[in-house]
Amino acid sequence: MSRDHVPLEFADIEAARDRLDDESVVRRTPVERSTSLDDLTGGEVHLKMEHLQWTGSFKTRGAYNKIAQCGDDVDRVVAASAGNHAQGVALAATTLGVGSTIVMPRTAPQAKVDATRGYGADVELVGTDFREAMAHAKELTGDGTAFVHAYDDPAIVAGQGTLGIEMHEDLPDVDTVVVPIGGGGLISGIATAFAERSPETRVVGVQASGAATVPDSLQKGNPISLESVNTIADGIATGGVSELTLSLIEEHVDEVVTVTDGEIARAILLLLERAKQVVEGAGAASVAAVISDGLDVEGETVMPLLCGGNLDMTMLQTVLVHALTDREQLLRLRVRITDQPGKLEEISGVIAGHNANIQTVRHDRSAPELDVGEAYLVFQIETSGAGQARALIRTIRSHGYEVRHVNA
Repeated sequence: MSRDHVPLEFADIEAARDRLDDESVVRRTPVERSTSLDDLTGGEVHLKMEHLQWTGSFKTRGAYNKIAQCGDDVDRVVAASAGNHAQGVALAATTLGVGSTIVMPRTAPQAKVDATRGYGADVELVGTDFREAMAHAKELTGDGTAFVHAYDDPAIVAGQGTLGIEMHEDLPDVDTVVVPIGGGGLISGIATAFAERSPETRVVGVQASGAATVPDSLQKGNPISLESVNTIADGIATGGVSELTLSLIEEHVDEVVTVTDGEIARAILLLLERAKQVVEGAGAASVAAVISDGLDVEGETVMPLLCGGNLDMTMLQTVLVHALTDREQLLRLRVRITDQPGKLEEISGVIAGHNANIQTVRHDRSAPELDVGEAYLVFQIETSGAGQARALIRTIRSHGYEVRHVNA
């Protein structure tokens, strides 16, 4: 893809940083070393903790930079968002004395809807996905209003790029920075900043495999969109990038990798356990990448960006169940028995003998492969991990029972 001019310069990012001089709107977020991730990756891992931003994500940077330049003829801004961009626009607009209307899908988590209203925005719930919300938001734009796009705007990208300057100042000798990609505004700004400040630093983008559009877009030379996306990382589930962001990714980003939802869930749990940080799927994608087989950071100083911390509690429950099941700390066993009194008591005793805890148990007598007078006992069990789980299965088998580890 050939372009004569990319409509974003480092000077635009510097100007944006000068505008973002209000600590009550955008704060400088900390960096913390993670020795646990050092051990897992073989590198030196420093977490850029942008999820501790006032709104829980980086989005206020771009929104404030955009709205601050709208001029006196604009008294209201309109945006479409499933959550983080909504809160960023709402806070920026309220701080600058401008009204805001945010259109969110009806499927948006209630916590994010409430938070957006709490920052002073009028919220309209329209459609079942981001595209329907976007279409309605654009219809609301007219005289005296301005549309604030989540990523397809040089002012938005420049605002996000201020984070790149900050990351470089935090760790000037960083070898690799790892940045999640949704619509591409964040990585476009950060990569532009590093291209000026530290061109030798490798910039790696990460997409969820169920919403990955950048690898195909780079290969084909133009933005590719997905009709539907499927990922727990809703903050990067845009389903497409823009011509603007693709051009900047092509020019300044060194590598783009994808991670699965399972890898993202593992990263969320790892950050919760080891770093004591609650991070949403989009924010954890960078850590999912550095601990995956798809990205080698051994021997490097690496900075994964935790870009968002607005994790819905229902999603947290889903993620925990998935991750604990993957670790075999939640274990579902199906034991074939003769349907007689005492069998449940006997097998429960075996489980108790291993100091494992039964959460639930049920009888299944309707499976077609069962003979008359047989049943399955299906246990959901808490264990300490894979070692205890496997020992428990061996012991049940040694008592003469057919037992299988099942996922459903």
